[in-house]
Amino acid sequence: MTYCLGIITREGLVLAADCRTNAGYDQANISRKLHPFVIPGQRAIVTLTSGSLSCSQSVITLLQRDFAAGRGLAAVENMYDAARVVGEQVRRVAEHDRASLERDNQQFNVHFILGGQIDHEPPDLYLIYPQGNPLRASEDSPYLQIGESKYGRPILDRGVRFAATSLTQAVKYALISLGSTMRSNVAVGPPVDMAVY
Repeated sequence: MTYCLGIITREGLVLAADCRTNAGYDQANISRKLHPFVIPGQRAIVTLTSGSLSCSQSVITLLQRDFAAGRGLAAVENMYDAARVVGEQVRRVAEHDRASLERDNQQFNVHFILGGQIDHEPPDLYLIYPQGNPLRASEDSPYLQIGESKYGRPILDRGVRFAATSLTQAVKYALISLGSTMRSNVAVGPPVDMAVY
């Protein structure tokens, strides 16, 4: 299981993820779920992944190839377009892998959180569903979660407010939310990766 979250406040963004992956309780490993795409002074974009590790890795590989070639996340003009680029790659992997997965009674299941800033645009935060469509965080709903969200949600509900929560407070809420989830579910575990922007 996985737990990833993104928080947006007036001051910026916090993105955090655990690093535990498992194929049952007797096979736990570490895999990074936070992936940065950065061009200094121009754009800082971070993805968080949950769901099928192999499908998530395929999407990340496609995003990284395009980024290295100056396409995709390296070329979009705003974060909405960045969310659409991630969604397009999710659909591409789904088209390639879904039939094979379903033949073995498996589902295509990946979720992404995408956060960041391009040029002088304000920071933005999105959740991308397995179908490739994005959902934007808002002032009324300033955080997004993927994976094992039920244990960490009450903490975020109680404290995170777009206008009133400082970036320092948002980091604390993210860590407490992750800590609560790790304590309640052994399939979510350290180390924790975090990006603060």
